Amino acid sequence: MEPGSAGYPRRLSHVHAVHRPLHVRGTLRDTDVAVAVVGSRAAARADAKAAFTLAEAWAARGHLIVSGGAMGIDAAAHQGALAADGSTIAVLGTGVDVVYPARHAALFAAITRRGALVSMFPLGAPPRAGHFVARNQLIAGLADAVVVIAASAASGALHTARAAHALGRPVLAAPGTPGCDRLIAAGVGLCTEPADLDRALAGDPRRPPRAVATGDAASALAVLDQTARDADIVANLLGWTAPRAAAALFELELLDLAIALPGRKYVRSTLTGPQVG
Repeated sequence: MEPGSAGYPRRLSHVHAVHRPLHVRGTLRDTDVAVAVVGSRAAARADAKAAFTLAEAWAARGHLIVSGGAMGIDAAAHQGALAADGSTIAVLGTGVDVVYPARHAALFAAITRRGALVSMFPLGAPPRAGHFVARNQLIAGLADAVVVIAASAASGALHTARAAHALGRPVLAAPGTPGCDRLIAAGVGLCTEPADLDRALAGDPRRPPRAVATGDAASALAVLDQTARDADIVANLLGWTAPRAAAALFELELLDLAIALPGRKYVRSTLTGPQVG
């Protein structure tokens, strides 16, 4: 499918990075709203369920669900769209004739019946790391908004979020994983329910309330950064006893302002922002 030809995705007309010929299996359906749902391949069951539920609700409204055909969040999003008899597009990092991962043969067949497999790579192209980075730009280009659910700090889904931001398209994230928390701290909107997409598309995304540390917790937060520190180190820095420092750190953990690591070491959460009370 060549740029400018009948059926070529209109959302890509001004996206120069991916304005190129596409290989398609199935039917590229045009809808008023297309939303990309992306995230970790190794997602927790609860996160995969959230992706399925959101995609199902949006597809039931007639929205197109775009994702990357990978395991985890991508698969759950496609499956949610299919459960609602909706349309979905899987943007692949291989040729459209390559089933990767192999276990998705049945899923890809179902997607071609209700939507399409799409790739910027030629038939037979194998999975390569660089392909997946490039296809993330295409995912962002095909969507009116990108929703990230469950992402590590180095997740490929963050590439998709950055590409969407560069295009001026809303980015939303579900809180609770390091990559998503980092996006929220950077200013993207929250997404925990279907209506959050409507708010973002209307230009008024939902924001999280900022927790405020006071007293000892504020003092402990002031000496935390991304270097893991335990209660003894914090106590030495502040001239406190170790139990006092441990209590302050536990309070920060409850406020989601500090993250507990193995060995009861703590780092400052990316959700804190620059201000404490």
